[in-house]
Amino acid sequence: MEKRGPLSMCSGGRPCPSPPDPFTDMISEMKLMVPWGHIAAKAWGSPQGRPVLCLHGWLDNANTFNRLIPLLPKDCYYMAIDLAGHGLSSHRPPGAIYHFMDYVGDVRRVAAAMKWNRFTLMGHSLGGSIAGMFSSIFPELVDKLILVESYGFYPAPQELEKICKSQREVIEELLNFETSKYHSPKVRSPEAALQRLMEANSQLTEESAKVLLERGASEVAGGLVYNRDLRVLVQNHSFVSLDQCCHILKKIEADILMIRAENGIFTNPPKGSVPYFVQPLEEAFRTSLKERYQFVEVAGNHFVHLNEPQVVAGIINTFLNKDQKPRASL
Repeated sequence: MEKRGPLSMCSGGRPCPSPPDPFTDMISEMKLMVPWGHIAAKAWGSPQGRPVLCLHGWLDNANTFNRLIPLLPKDCYYMAIDLAGHGLSSHRPPGAIYHFMDYVGDVRRVAAAMKWNRFTLMGHSLGGSIAGMFSSIFPELVDKLILVESYGFYPAPQELEKICKSQREVIEELLNFETSKYHSPKVRSPEAALQRLMEANSQLTEESAKVLLERGASEVAGGLVYNRDLRVLVQNHSFVSLDQCCHILKKIEADILMIRAENGIFTNPPKGSVPYFVQPLEEAFRTSLKERYQFVEVAGNHFVHLNEPQVVAGIINTFLNKDQKPRASL
């Protein structure tokens, strides 16, 4: 059912409807069919607009863009998907592991389903890593790349011993989930579910946590269960090394906007030390892509795009509107 905004007064004192707003009157939900089920998506605006595909972070969902997208250019068509195993999307088949590169393949599936020959990618955190890798593998498809709290790649551990240890842990944890936790998701009260989400993501405001929980949990008898597949907790890196990432990014043809938060995970990391790949990747972007690469640091934390979307909206607006030719009036 189409929603209408509040009535305003037309000539003669008669009420008339407000002009339609593409971000309140044209929000749609959809399911894109894939061999293991569906990829759920949420879209804002007219499908005739410039396509922008939005990718959320690890354990988040499409609602992470709820407060940002209404502040962005109205001539775009924004689609935010739930990555497999997150939000309202289907879980991977039994026995499967959530490989990083499989998410990159899912982006290609979405683009093919939408028949997009060229589009913009915007990714937060893990979503940015997926977007960066996709833009390197399919450079002809991406015109602009927006990375929010992400360096565009998810490098594998550099040392052989760490690679072996990491893969061993992935397999062991997967088997553990299959025999125990995987079949019994915990039921929580709405208050407890919200509290647990905020404890796991200390940089989320309560309002932002509620936004994510709307899509990240479902009602069952006795309360809520998180929608995420517990297997996504088993992180499986790509096998692409840091050196390879620095070379691969040279293939990107898109203009790139990288937004880093002053109190984000790269400037105030949870484990106390800046990830080893930050400086090399930043240097590779700057020296390889030159004028096509823009780096901006803003006030805020890892969830600045959701907690305080106005902080990044203007920067993203300018980037999206750059080099866009106005459409001729018909």
